[in-house]
Amino acid sequence: MPLGRTYSIALVGLNGYMVEVEADIGQTLPAFVLLGLPDASLNEAKERIRSAAKNSGIPLSRRKITANLIPASLPKRGSGFDLAVTMAVLRAANDIKPTGRTVFIAELGLDGRLRPVRGILPAVMASVQAGYPDIVVAQANLAEASLVPDANVRGYSTLARLALEFGADPQELALDFEPEDPDSPGDAGVEAGTYPDMADVSGQGDARRALEVAAAGAHHLLLTGPPGLCLKVCMLWWFELRSSSLSILALSGVESRLYPATSHELDCGPSCAIVSPRRSYPRIAPSALLRLCSPRKRLGNESAAR
Repeated sequence: MPLGRTYSIALVGLNGYMVEVEADIGQTLPAFVLLGLPDASLNEAKERIRSAAKNSGIPLSRRKITANLIPASLPKRGSGFDLAVTMAVLRAANDIKPTGRTVFIAELGLDGRLRPVRGILPAVMASVQAGYPDIVVAQANLAEASLVPDANVRGYSTLARLALEFGADPQELALDFEPEDPDSPGDAGVEAGTYPDMADVSGQGDARRALEVAAAGAHHLLLTGPPGLCLKVCMLWWFELRSSSLSILALSGVESRLYPATSHELDCGPSCAIVSPRRSYPRIAPSALLRLCSPRKRLGNESAAR
């Protein structure tokens, strides 16, 4: 039998590294061995993969299966390797056609459905940068993965549908199973990214000029007023100007738009991809001096000046 080979991505923080997945089927007693520094959740993939393949109509071989994740010195964490290992094993058993340079990133359910994983944005970005633009993800991750330019992303809901795409026998596949997942974010998890316009602010020429200078130089901004000035009006005025600051200096470049989305998606899950920076409004004490300090050092957040 041939050696099965697929590709996936290992994340270390926000950095993604290409992982080559090899699978071999031996002639000894049944076993499933995972090599390449897998963590506990990845080691558990052996049982997920067996059940998912059986319930999808393409059971794995009953001989010894060895899967190797290269480079072996790089720790592999998480369930996002489930699909890549499965496709490599199926290819080693000649159940599917060669997958070429396609990258697989998804978790498998016991019923054969493809589940979303965290970190899909940095993983897809790393794959494209490494020269692997063809990527397969779970249907629930498709909207977020499609944010990356030059990526040819395909989403599937079940392993059976994916195996059919790669040449598996349709007579054996469980193609009638279509999961209904009410928690699937679909396209609702991606923020449109529209910003207020500075043209909507009437008057306040000096403040507009100060805001433009602060935005251009990434400076802090200090607002003061004479005695008797209503602080609430001053705060509302500042927040209106600050909300419009993104229209002064539009976010340019792919990385500058996707970097805050990657950190936010890793933080709160696969349905939280946003393409605009999160805003942190500082707490303002009732004082005659309105001092606003920039939270610039907080990862993925918009500073007071940008």
